[in-house]
Amino acid sequence: MDTWLVVGLGNPGPQYAKTRHNVGQMVLDALAERHSGRFGRHKANAQVAEVRAGMGGPRLVLAKPNSFMNVSGGPVSGLLRFYSLGVDRLIVVHDELDIDFDTIKLKTGGGHGGHNGLRDIAKAADSPDFTRVRVGIGRPPGRQDPADYVLREFGSLERQALPSLLDEAADAVEVIVAGGLAEAQQRFHRPR
Repeated sequence: MDTWLVVGLGNPGPQYAKTRHNVGQMVLDALAERHSGRFGRHKANAQVAEVRAGMGGPRLVLAKPNSFMNVSGGPVSGLLRFYSLGVDRLIVVHDELDIDFDTIKLKTGGGHGGHNGLRDIAKAADSPDFTRVRVGIGRPPGRQDPADYVLREFGSLERQALPSLLDEAADAVEVIVAGGLAEAQQRFHRPR
């Protein structure tokens, strides 16, 4: 069976729902809506929606951990066990400070770059070799603390561009599962 676990990182609760740190979960909401999926509570401490990527396409298990970002590893490793999947079938969608807003980058493996959610997932899964859809949120302006910046809502100009960024990241997930990472990188890694 062609199943992929797609995890959108973020923090639980309505006070975080529209913040930059929750852009991974926003992408999963876009994917679920696109495929008429509905999230429900899973015993692995996550909200899960199972959808098909196209007619007869791969099954996508869309998961939003109910834990805070920095302790996402427990729910993710629990879902990998529940669905009998290895990290080669794991895609994590997350915010990335080191990429300009309105840009996505894709890769498999590598370090966590100071992202505590990625660090916790790599530790809990015993491997950093999962695919990442890195959604650029840009660096904070001036001397603003990055921790404060990621927990703030997008600015008004960013909110205008956000729907197309979320759609592009959702498209990237679908291309990865249908054609592989290299094909997705060719399509989405382009000069802006």
